[in-house]
Amino acid sequence: MSEITMTICLLLLFFFLLSSGIWVAFSLMAVGMAGMALFTEAPLGDVLATTVWGASNGWALAALPLFIWMGEILFRSRLAEDMFAGLAPWLTYLPGRLLHVNIFGCGIFAAVSGSSAATAATIGKMSIPELAKRKYPQNMIIGTLAGSATLGLLIPPSIILIVYGVATEQSIARLFIAGVLPGILLMVLFVGYVVIWSLLHRDAIPAGEATLPLKEKINRARRLIPVSLLIGGVIGSIYTGLASPTDAAAVGVLLALVLSWYTGTLTRENFLEGLLGATKTSCMIAFILAGAAFLTVAMGFTGIPKMLAAWIGTLHLSPYALLGALTIFFIILGCFLDGISVVVLTTSVIMPMIEQVGIDPLWFGIFVVIVVEMSQITPPVGFNLFVIQGLTGLNILKVAYAAVPFFMLLLAGLGMIVAVPQIVTVLPNMMGG
Repeated sequence: MSEITMTICLLLLFFFLLSSGIWVAFSLMAVGMAGMALFTEAPLGDVLATTVWGASNGWALAALPLFIWMGEILFRSRLAEDMFAGLAPWLTYLPGRLLHVNIFGCGIFAAVSGSSAATAATIGKMSIPELAKRKYPQNMIIGTLAGSATLGLLIPPSIILIVYGVATEQSIARLFIAGVLPGILLMVLFVGYVVIWSLLHRDAIPAGEATLPLKEKINRARRLIPVSLLIGGVIGSIYTGLASPTDAAAVGVLLALVLSWYTGTLTRENFLEGLLGATKTSCMIAFILAGAAFLTVAMGFTGIPKMLAAWIGTLHLSPYALLGALTIFFIILGCFLDGISVVVLTTSVIMPMIEQVGIDPLWFGIFVVIVVEMSQITPPVGFNLFVIQGLTGLNILKVAYAAVPFFMLLLAGLGMIVAVPQIVTVLPNMMGG
């Protein structure tokens, strides 16, 4: 049987398993087992046991549950309320006014949560009622939240960058640093869009509230100090080389617990809920990674990735043409799978192609994350859309429509890092290693 026929058979099996409601991790393992049993003579049981164990005991994975737990602690704290109070007085003169709280709030929370859905839920719970009460346009409230919450995947510490680093054996510390400038770039694009939209629709933006004296603004800004210290502690310790990502994650959990205690939200109930939530999410991701690792090894035995890489080589595609094709592929895949599943499912097949055309795997990690961000706000499985639908009770298509301009801005940001790769690579190269 030819490799193309094998590939089609395994893809059909995978989509059948997913559509039948079987967990992603089980689907990945089943496809790998089918591929090895039908198309190779390798010892299936031995390979399954050693691969799953090897994928489960990597030291880099230890950062994952810690960063997730940090996000869970902060999700239950008064962080969002403090950010709104600290940011709002400084945005009075910026066109769009309090709509920018969504953007800056999501950017700040993304730097301490690592999760897009957690960012959307935490900031949305606070900002949607406040902005609606002040009569801001509903589409802009939803759009700024949906778009900005995707920053949780990119601005370090990012859970999906840890997953990509583990799956492709890239330095997680360098991936974290690589995500900083693209994250800031996207925030600038979002702010710029809101400013231009607000200048073109002046009547849609409600009048600003009474301007506070500078002393009061500074007093309220003090509520941003704890979260600023938390971000500085986590990212600064990685960037300066004082701590590995895993060590920094432990520092983050400790600081998050202190911050939660300081704000009076560290109750026994919240502590246990956060711990349980982090355990569930971490187990799900670790299980998917184990399934993907086995599928990667199984595909190696079948020879499919090498065949696809060789086939791509015969097409003589330029790096830009390959990236264009992969962008469409990832967006379509992201319509049906969550971001982590997309990354772990595709890396084994796609990395040989990437290396074939000479694309930097570190840069490609940020590229993939931005495309996955785009898929977070595309129906039918855009996680951010579901979170915002749950917060607002609106139709999912209405939420998706409000997010369209921010989808296009993410696409523009993607084009910028393709045109100027140094946006991604300059900080990791300065960091070295």
